Amino acid sequence: MKYIILTITILFALGSNRLFAQNKHFTENGTITFEKTINMYALLEKQINKDDESYMRPAFESYKKNQKQFKVLKSTLNFANNKTLYTPIEPETATGGFFSDSPMAGQVNTVFTDLSASMVTNQKKVFEETFLVKDSTRKINWKITTETREIAGYTCRRANALVLDSIYVVAFYTDEIPVSGGPELFSGLPGMILGVALPHENMTWFATKVTDMPIEDKALAPPKKGKQVTNKSLYTTLTSVMKNWGEYAKPYLKAFML
Repeated sequence: MKYIILTITILFALGSNRLFAQNKHFTENGTITFEKTINMYALLEKQINKDDESYMRPAFESYKKNQKQFKVLKSTLNFANNKTLYTPIEPETATGGFFSDSPMAGQVNTVFTDLSASMVTNQKKVFEETFLVKDSTRKINWKITTETREIAGYTCRRANALVLDSIYVVAFYTDEIPVSGGPELFSGLPGMILGVALPHENMTWFATKVTDMPIEDKALAPPKKGKQVTNKSLYTTLTSVMKNWGEYAKPYLKAFML
């Protein structure tokens, strides 16, 4: 009798799990609102060195008296048919003063990704010039962990990786949105990336809202304006322009290639 009851209990549990899986809702198209948060105090502190400390330190101390520690920028990610379009939202008011031109403290990329074709079209603002970077999606060797957290109402799993050989990335993705995309150029996980942190770069991107809705084709149109380049040719151009910048070139080059 106990064996029969145990068998019935197991079958009932399996049936319930299948029913839950069948009824579980998956978001396959819609819009995600992201917030990029930059710890400006930590970011700017790193830019001060012995050669410029005499004038950069007073400027930084003045900045801390007049500006908030954390700068928050917004963006949207439209997704449908295994395509995504990441678009920065221009802030209503300019902030940052003397340090406002730092590319790490801004949003220089408008990114269209065709995940089926593994291709990216990225409109990138580099100072006064605009480039249109057409290349394959970034290959990221993600290591998925067991850690989870909730973001914008979705249970997300953590994954870690290195990009550009040295930048440590922590990402959180959800398989409830079965699209391998994410903000900026982050992709390649078995679900939508709703959170990204670059701990050593003092910045994060986290989704604040996911809207499940149909997306028209025009809302996924890739950017078209800009000087067409690949990642390799852009890197060559930037290193040539910055060859006499010394140590000052490193943060700019990292920001523009990220």
